[in-house]
Formats: sequence, structure tokens, C-alpha cells
Amino acid sequence: MYLFLTLSSKLPLKLIQQFAKKVGSILYISNSSARKTTRNNINISFPELCEEDKESLVLSSLKSQCMTYAESIKIWGSSTQFSLDQIQNIYGLDIFLEALQNPNGTLAAVPHFGTWELMNAWVNQHTAPVIMYKPNKNKELDKFVLKSRERLNATLVPTDESGVRSIFKHLKQGGFAAILPDHVPQESGGIYSPFFNKNTLTSTLFSKLAAKTQCSVIGMYCLRREDLDGFDIYLKALSQDILSKDIQVSVDTLNKEIEQIILSAPEQYLWGYKRFRKSLN
Repeated sequence: MYLFLTLSSKLPLKLIQQFAKKVGSILYISNSSARKTTRNNINISFPELCEEDKESLVLSSLKSQCMTYAESIKIWGSSTQFSLDQIQNIYGLDIFLEALQNPNGTLAAVPHFGTWELMNAWVNQHTAPVIMYKPNKNKELDKFVLKSRERLNATLVPTDESGVRSIFKHLKQGGFAAILPDHVPQESGGIYSPFFNKNTLTSTLFSKLAAKTQCSVIGMYCLRREDLDGFDIYLKALSQDILSKDIQVSVDTLNKEIEQIILSAPEQYLWGYKRFRKSLN
């Protein structure tokens, strides 16, 4: 598999994207499990849409999800300069640079949205991030990803208490860390909070770190351009309510901020992820 991934990453990006779009169409036509999960999540999140618009979003999302996975393989197997060359515009650069000046550090919320892997090379131009990394069950894929990330000026820490301590220490030293805020946590690591009309188990890690350190909190995402001519990076200042000592207020606010980010291009969110599998209603 390692050889297959390496060879696949050598193909032209646009060819990879076009192939991935076709795979997404097949997943839609074949009524795959990915289609079922995507449709269920879209039904929950956009009840106001008519059925025709929902189906259109399901199809667009499946194509985008396949492209995201394929683009990630291309990024992992390519040079840092390749990633930088794909970036066309940076929106909110002043927000990012100002956040880095906070002596209490900067914490970035990076949801499963767009092509987030592309941002690693760009971030490393400005700071040395600490990023949580959960080893992939597929050892060949894990080896492929690690080889890519080790080229960067980033510190990978495990998704456990030791990793949390490392991030906390890094923030206290004025450093930068990025966290995926929209995964489904263990019950012990989350609380229930509204997310797209559903009271859903949501991680408290981002909120707890923000409250303890009083760091800068920003949102970061990278969107594929409609014409497939590269990508744009967006940086967004998040509400200061996320720094609240009231964990419910903080998590509710963070979920609302993530919703607003997703609404900027809902077809590029990873709706195939079972985000609502632990919900109260």
C-alpha cells in the first residue's frame, strides 16, 4: 500500500481531483454507506431545504469528500513547496499574525472542512505548531502520513493526557497549537451542546485549554476553489466567549462558530463522518 500511495501522489493534482469526483458520483449512485451517512447528516443539519436541494448537496458533498481524501494523499506525497504553490489567497492574515503575538499562545480550531492538510506547510512558515496525532490503524498509511509531517517544523503529540499536557505547556510559552474541534469524543471528554439543530456530544478539550490559558482563539480552514485552480486559506477570529470559565457557554459558542464556518461552503464539510452518533434528540 505504501508504494501505491507514493505512486498515486505523483499524479497531477487535477487528474486526481477529476478521478475523485467520479468516485463520489459512484458512491451516490450505488447508495453506499457514505451516501446514507451524508444524507442523514444533511437532513439533520438543513431541515429547511427541499428534497431536491438536499440531494444536490449530498452529491456535491460526496464528490468533495472524495477529493479531500485524494488531495491529502497528493499533499502527503509531495514537497512542502508543492503545498505552498497551491495556495492562491490568504484571507485574515492580520488576524493570524496578531493572534501569534499573544504571550498566552494561540489555539486554532480546524474542523473537518475543506482540504485542511494543505495548511500545515503554510502554518510552518510562521510558527512551530504542536498538533495532536492519532496513529492510523493501517500501518502503511500511518508511515506515509508521518513521513510527510516529519518534514515540517511541527511537534506531533498523542491524543491522550500527555498530549494535552504538551499543548498546555506550549501555549503557556506563547506557542501555537491546532485542534480538530468537531470529532465525537468519549463521554468523559465531552458535554452535550447544540450543533446544527442536534444536542450532540462535543469535545471540551479546546474550551478547557482556552479557559485555562486565556490564549488567542481563531478558526482556520482551507477551501478548494470552484474552478479547481488552487485553494484559499481563511483565518477567523473566534468569539471571546470561548474563553469563558463556564464550560457550557464556551462549548456552545465554539459549536456555533464552527457552524458559521461550515455554512460558508457546506458542500466541503465532511458530512460522511458520523458526527451525530451520540446525541440526545
